[in-house]
Amino acid sequence: MAFPEDVLTEDEHVVLHLHPHWKALIRPILVLVLAVAAVVAGWVLLPEGDGGTIALYVIAALGLALVLWLGLWPFLIWRTTHYLFTNERVLLQEGVFSRNRRDLPLTRINDHSMHQKFVERLLGCGTLTIESAGERGQSVLTDVPHVDRVQTKLYELVEAHHDKHSLGDGEMRDILADMAEGKSLRDPSA
Repeated sequence: MAFPEDVLTEDEHVVLHLHPHWKALIRPILVLVLAVAAVVAGWVLLPEGDGGTIALYVIAALGLALVLWLGLWPFLIWRTTHYLFTNERVLLQEGVFSRNRRDLPLTRINDHSMHQKFVERLLGCGTLTIESAGERGQSVLTDVPHVDRVQTKLYELVEAHHDKHSLGDGEMRDILADMAEGKSLRDPSA
């Protein structure tokens, strides 16, 4: 599922669009492989006749149920979880049937940190925690691929947004100089 572009504002553009790390798909793939192996083994090893056929159907039904529950469902969760970083905010969206979305404006991000366990360092993923000024405070993004690069990019986005929407030293000096000369800020012709 692609992230819908209609949630973006007019001047907003996507900088990073991520799903959780591919390690979330290891278990679903293993379940699929084991289910197929069990059905093939049952087909080869079970005796011919009604008893063997019924046993094969039971194995196939259990395999299918396990693939749907432990294989397809985690895949759908992985596929519908989005970590979207734009030039104005961070959007977190998840949900297969229902949808949860959280917007974190870059202006409200106070702090961000990353954590990687040893195995996560080997796989190139980790946890990114974003603290924002608001009621919910912290947002924890788990299994972020290349979490170190994502944290650096988030820092760059926050700083660029801050620089874009704040006065620089030169601009502040010009305003103060104009005020000292008696020019009105409201009347540009003065």
